[in-house]
Amino acid sequence: MGAALTLACALEVEERAARKGGARAARVGLAAILPPPDGPLASFGLAGALVPELVPGSLVTATRIVGEDGGVLWAGEPLVVPGARPGVLCSASRVVDRPEERSALAARTGAVAVDLESAALARTGRLTGAVRAISDDASQPLGRLARAARPDGRVAWREVVLAFATQPARSLRSARAARRGIAALERAAAALAGGAV
Repeated sequence: MGAALTLACALEVEERAARKGGARAARVGLAAILPPPDGPLASFGLAGALVPELVPGSLVTATRIVGEDGGVLWAGEPLVVPGARPGVLCSASRVVDRPEERSALAARTGAVAVDLESAALARTGRLTGAVRAISDDASQPLGRLARAARPDGRVAWREVVLAFATQPARSLRSARAARRGIAALERAAAALAGGAV
């Protein structure tokens, strides 16, 4: 029997959702700056939508992972998660927040969603796939709340407070959307844990 699949998560909240779903999980930080664990990995966590049909709480299971130039970083069979849409995932070097940037990235790469970690995880040679829950739609920027995570994936509480103080309506909308994404991650983790045991 092979080694158990580990869901590699950038954020503390994603890691908690994966564990709550019963999966083996490890936090790798933003852009996967922390060393990933040994064995097979799945890139797992929240992502931004690049296309209008993906709404917060939608799940995407990657058929390919591409860079910002459209170059293929990983390709394979999508991980099986009920209700997840198979699609191309773009791994970017920074948060892509403005709607016009998202639209251009989708047109250039063919991707439906964007994250920050999958490229680094693909470089390990141990990536078996990626499952991402949409936390923000293609037309609504996160604004200051996009800075609410520290590089190691913990919450940057000062940024959260400042986001709600300076952009209350946008921040509240983004937080509600992220909650839908986290709930979807818990369901996805449960499906993956059931398949990996």
